[in-house]
Amino acid sequence: MASYLPDAVPPAGIRRALVTKLRHHGDVLLATPVFTALKRAAPHAAIDALVYLETAPLLAGHPAIDVVHAIDRNREGRGALHRLAAEWRLLHALRERRYDLIVHLTEHPRGLVLATLLHPHWAVTRERAASDGALRRRIWRLGFTHFYRQPKATPRHTVESNLDALRRIGIYPDLADRRLVLHPGAAATAAAGEVLAANGAPADGFVHVHPGSRWRFKCWPAASTAALVVRIVDRGLRVVLTGAPDETERALAADILARIPAASRAAVADLTGRLSLPELAVVASRARLFVGVDSAPMHIAAAMGTPVVALFGPSGENEWGPWQVAHRVVASRVHPCRPCGIDGCGGGKVSDCLASLAVDAVAEACDALLADPAVHLTARPPA
Repeated sequence: MASYLPDAVPPAGIRRALVTKLRHHGDVLLATPVFTALKRAAPHAAIDALVYLETAPLLAGHPAIDVVHAIDRNREGRGALHRLAAEWRLLHALRERRYDLIVHLTEHPRGLVLATLLHPHWAVTRERAASDGALRRRIWRLGFTHFYRQPKATPRHTVESNLDALRRIGIYPDLADRRLVLHPGAAATAAAGEVLAANGAPADGFVHVHPGSRWRFKCWPAASTAALVVRIVDRGLRVVLTGAPDETERALAADILARIPAASRAAVADLTGRLSLPELAVVASRARLFVGVDSAPMHIAAAMGTPVVALFGPSGENEWGPWQVAHRVVASRVHPCRPCGIDGCGGGKVSDCLASLAVDAVAEACDALLADPAVHLTARPPA
């Protein structure tokens, strides 16, 4: 689409672009359409990414990305000289690329530093809120040429919010550009198949349950999850339980499994802590249904085209809900305070609006998606 913005960036002038998303796994996955849309507008351009090291595997197979630069946040404990050397190597690598455009998708101060030191022709980022203060907003404006705005009172999905950075510079995404992109690769596909087989899980057709999140206040109680798993098994389905390889999610999985009667437990394969992110994506792609809370695995399942039942509490489904996939959101209708964005009621790490969600409501959402034949005829992106 032709741009009518007087200060639009001409796609023909973009030889190299850097897109930065210094956030968590789900945030990075929801930014993948930006690379697609930018590549369509400037097919001749080399487009790079700058993310944290732990999120880099999510971008490894993206066809629009040339180079993924990664920041290792774990280096903080290795001494000042080590950190300084790592920063210098990163800056040198970025300078060598000679970027014409920087698209900074967060308010991380590193974006301002890079926009200042790398001297791109154009740099776009989010407009700072008035609450940030006049001085901070003034400094922020020194490093960038374009600023995209967000609605003040109405929620907007994060995918569209990210794409607003491109709209601001005159690049308007097509509908096809807005799909999440995740390609696990052949090695992860083979490894995930081996893990499923080694743990007595079917190759496909199971229900994928991922109960955990890095944030405790986003988790459904173990007793509720166990009751739901029993209901799924009673419907003649197998369940694959997954979780991150940290102590909190391992403990949650153990608690859930301990509450499942032996007769039902035989139909549950526990893969907690046994999958890499790409392997988790492969497992999600083989499921008939994904069930989980607002988390990166929920977005991974959506990216793989798997129907999703998502449980929401303090976070907002309008901003963070499953994207472009058959889904049901289960959220409290009796808590007018949600979505509050607080880490549990009063900051106490337990969210009443989520903890009180009835097993019946979640089971009904699962049944609705499992019973809809149109859902399972939907084409999925290749693994």
